[in-house]
Amino acid sequence: MSAAPVTSKVVIITGAASGIGAETARMMAAKGWRVVVNYRTSVDAAEKVTAECKALGAASGGGAIAVQADVSDDDACKALVEATLKAYGRIDALMNNAGETKAAPAADLDALSGDDFMRLYRNNVVSVYQMTRAAAPALKASGNGSVVNIGSRAGVTGGGTSTAYAATKAAVHTLTKSLARVLGPQVRVNCVAPGYVDTTWHIRGRGQEHADKAKAGMIAKASLKKVVTAAEMAEVCVMMLAGATAMTGEVIFMDAGVHLA
Repeated sequence: MSAAPVTSKVVIITGAASGIGAETARMMAAKGWRVVVNYRTSVDAAEKVTAECKALGAASGGGAIAVQADVSDDDACKALVEATLKAYGRIDALMNNAGETKAAPAADLDALSGDDFMRLYRNNVVSVYQMTRAAAPALKASGNGSVVNIGSRAGVTGGGTSTAYAATKAAVHTLTKSLARVLGPQVRVNCVAPGYVDTTWHIRGRGQEHADKAKAGMIAKASLKKVVTAAEMAEVCVMMLAGATAMTGEVIFMDAGVHLA
């Protein structure tokens, strides 16, 4: 098997061990990109995704490595970028996908503490800023860099799994626009705002029964009478990462039309 050409482009995807991040990693690898699969704790899942990316990219010059880093920590973000540059020598795209939530009924104001807000803000917002800042010099050097952030419809409606989660995603939307202004013209910065995505995220957060009810409710509201899959989310992320060269500062809904209701 021949080595990947030195011109192969490189993307870092945070939180890529499962869900949207994993699907995007596989699609980018299939397009010939070299993918850095970031994870925090899910080493086995990350290694599996990495192996899949290597297999998918074998025929097109793609490849993959897995790199552990807690992107809520600034030094870890810098180390992730350094590991990428050591392995591949360049960074052409960054997908800020890692994040978390705490499920809490919006009407129960005692269900969330100040510490909950700060933890989610650090994991969902500060991580995006820190990773983009760490990668910015390499993204600019690529000449056509791209950053894709994962926001949420909750960041517009104030709904979602908790008030704290919605607030962090609203901040990600604003941060996307702020970064787009200062990183152009070399780097584009955009955001995808999903609603209910059919992954294990909802089951982990509130259990199978609640996830099933939420899914049914979203299908009933959606103009397309469906929920979005991780693969459908990844298609949009890939379009923004690898193309859409005149798009920056955009927040794109991906909720099968629920926001129209």
